[in-house]
Amino acid sequence: MADGTLSIKRTITVRAVVTPRWKEDAERELSNAVAGSDAQLSQLEQEGQQLVDAIRSQSANPLDPRVQDQVASVQEQVAAKRAELEEQKRQLLEQQRQVRDLEMEQIVEQGQLESFTDVRVGDNLVEKLQVAVVVRDGVIEAIEGA
Repeated sequence: MADGTLSIKRTITVRAVVTPRWKEDAERELSNAVAGSDAQLSQLEQEGQQLVDAIRSQSANPLDPRVQDQVASVQEQVAAKRAELEEQKRQLLEQQRQVRDLEMEQIVEQGQLESFTDVRVGDNLVEKLQVAVVVRDGVIEAIEGA
């Protein structure tokens, strides 16, 4: 800061131009994520049932209220996790629908990056912080606000 400049971190918005390749990639990623959610749901159900079976088999009296309470607790935990995973899957399916509805050449926000920039007295801070990169199939097409 001896020379009157200060280095600050800023967020850069990454915008993508919708192309056939971009759409295919986005749909494939979302399909893989949906399949992953399905696998997690299946595994959750299986592990939950195995745990319930283990609790019951380790007890001399499976109808004992304490055993029933343990089983109910496991089932509640499984149901809560199932609801969470189903909500994630629902969101992924909605994103998939949105991607399918995008028009070619439309620009969509794809994410954010961080970088540093130098500022000095007299700079417009808002302009320094408002930067975006536009990419087409992974290639930078424009840098806005730099």
